[in-house]
Amino acid sequence: MSTTDTDTSAAGPERLLYRPPPAAPARFRQLLAAEWIKIWSLRSTYWALGISALAIIALNANSARVHFADYRDMPPMVRDANAALALRDAFTSGAAMMLILAAASIGAITIVGEYGTGLIRTTFAAVPARRALMAAKVTVVTAVLTVYGAFTAGVSFAATQAVLSGRNADVALSYPGAWRVVVASALLAPVCALAGMGLGAVIRHSATTMVAITGVLLLLPAFITDRYRWTAAVRDALPYNAWTRLVDASYGHNPHVIYPRFYPETVTGSWVAFGAWAVLAGVVAVLVVDRRDV
Repeated sequence: MSTTDTDTSAAGPERLLYRPPPAAPARFRQLLAAEWIKIWSLRSTYWALGISALAIIALNANSARVHFADYRDMPPMVRDANAALALRDAFTSGAAMMLILAAASIGAITIVGEYGTGLIRTTFAAVPARRALMAAKVTVVTAVLTVYGAFTAGVSFAATQAVLSGRNADVALSYPGAWRVVVASALLAPVCALAGMGLGAVIRHSATTMVAITGVLLLLPAFITDRYRWTAAVRDALPYNAWTRLVDASYGHNPHVIYPRFYPETVTGSWVAFGAWAVLAGVVAVLVVDRRDV
């Protein structure tokens, strides 16, 4: 009897201390699915993407409308440069600035939004592999903003050329430089979204991040000159200035330029700037979570 009691008392604590085996770590595709659900579960995502896309397309279409209305009064010299004007209407500088601000803000809010609400603590508790989690977030944001940029640039090109076709002032997508305008404008969205994510991962405060986005991506390109080689290199490496070079079909062929560039940028260098911003910003967003805690 005593032996039985001893065995039972010994087995009891073992049953009480029993713990189920730890769950297997989440696979990367599961992290992608979770981030996909997370980004589309917010109504702000739909509103931000939809309203900004409509505003950008409307801004470009309005530029084409003005071109259409003034076409008959244009001097012959301006009409000779009609193709360059049509490509400029396809995606204007004002539309590019709006795209930069919208895409960078959406990218930043995917990170600073979680830090602001404290949801990031739950996320890291559920997925201790922080780098894998952030890599999934970067992948999802890049995919969504690439589609967003392609839609906005493609519809803008189609809408503006449809308006200009009434004056036979439109250009086809096969026209030299037209594809570059569309592709560069489309890729500007994911590049700036990743830049916003990188700044958000470092700053982790909504208002400060938005100020930094405005300063780095919109204000800085206007203040840096190209008088010196090093300032020209910094200026040309910024996303907005790289985009400006890629969409300028008449670059270097306009004899009426009053102030020529001291150190002209190249198409190849502008594509490299796009790629460098995307890669470096993505790497920062992935790695900084291991260096700083919540």
